[in-house]
Amino acid sequence: MPMDDPGALTWSSFISSWRLELGWLLVGLLLAFGYCVLLFRGRSTVHPWRAVSFVLGCVVLWVCVASGIGAYAMDVFWMHMILHLLLIMVVPILLVLGHPITVVLESLPAGRQTRARRFLTSRPIGLFTLPTTGLAVYTLVIVATHLTGFMDQMVMHPWLMTGEQVLYVAAGYLFFLPLLGEEPLRSDPGYLLRLVLFLIGMLPDTVVGIVLLQTDRDPFPMMMSHHPSWAPDPLTDIHTAGGLMWAGGDGLMMFAAVGLMISVVVSPAKRDRMAGSWLDGVRRTVIASEVGADPARQLDPDSDEAYEAYNRMLQRLASDDRHPKSP
Repeated sequence: MPMDDPGALTWSSFISSWRLELGWLLVGLLLAFGYCVLLFRGRSTVHPWRAVSFVLGCVVLWVCVASGIGAYAMDVFWMHMILHLLLIMVVPILLVLGHPITVVLESLPAGRQTRARRFLTSRPIGLFTLPTTGLAVYTLVIVATHLTGFMDQMVMHPWLMTGEQVLYVAAGYLFFLPLLGEEPLRSDPGYLLRLVLFLIGMLPDTVVGIVLLQTDRDPFPMMMSHHPSWAPDPLTDIHTAGGLMWAGGDGLMMFAAVGLMISVVVSPAKRDRMAGSWLDGVRRTVIASEVGADPARQLDPDSDEAYEAYNRMLQRLASDDRHPKSP
């Protein structure tokens, strides 16, 4: 590939192999600068820690490709796998947590905000931002770039590596947007469903990791033929990369799921949405039928009215136990 040889991989060469990567640097700077401008112009309600997360995501995006990780990504496959995990998981998570859609919306005039919100909640955009759509795209990208001849094609066509990097960030963002984001979208899954989707999202990383870890042949002969002499043998390199995909991918996914669960535990508003709108509606209907309340009006569980309603239900159940109906 037409790139400078960084030499044998050592800690010294890894640290000293930084490159400018002007294109990615400009992308990161434009995203971070544009986000900050819109944030302050719109007097956004987005919390400062979310702004820090978005800017950090832009920084990590550039660091991935400009540091030794990017420099050695085509010399050893396990380093390429680290680049993959950072681009499809770490960078998108940081960007999603920044709530960029909300920042853009709140920077618009009131009239345009209304039209923009209608656009975001329209059916086509709603289908595009469904959690299942993100999961399908994430799975397809993981499988197609690791279990096909894509890596060999990338050796023959170097521009595909840039396309792969863009694809990874986009697929990761689409997957994590409805799971970790609180953006004004059509789809707003309950947190229980989000946690289930996190567990399902571990399957592509697990399957691909196990396949690469247990293979007894070189699946990327073209890529491995360009390995430098100091690199590990192809099968050892592929097995190491498979282990990283399995352990690292599942570990990062679990870390994100635990973070989401913690945010639900500490937030009463999120706890109320744990089951999602549909299940929550079923729960309210059942409770209302039991306690004689209006199902369209959610009772405060700590209110006197709720306590009185529950007491009436318990009295009725106790009465039924004392006077069972004859068969």
